[in-house]
Amino acid sequence: MKLNLAKDFSPNPFGRYPSDGPNSGERFREEKLKKALTECKQRQETLEVYLDDVPIGLGSSFLDESFAGLVLKRYFSLQDLKNLLVIKTTDPSYKDEIWSYIEEAAEH
Repeated sequence: MKLNLAKDFSPNPFGRYPSDGPNSGERFREEKLKKALTECKQRQETLEVYLDDVPIGLGSSFLDESFAGLVLKRYFSLQDLKNLLVIKTTDPSYKDEIWSYIEEAAEH
């Protein structure tokens, strides 16, 4: 399954919480990521999340809340995400950043 951040959620994702704006990491996690990953887990598929169509940079608070929040809220384990989640981007720093947030969340 594929999920394009800009096209399937917003071209302007920003902030951690809804109080930061309408396209927050919390909203992306709850409305898009959680649902897609749950479906992929049931189907034994992977979810490819595409980041490159976002015209502005992706903030750390958005990425942390979106991806690490999956573990912190106990929706998925680190191993679940390693099996299910594929980050697609031409900027490897985003991929590294996302996985570092996920791994840090798993330690708590």
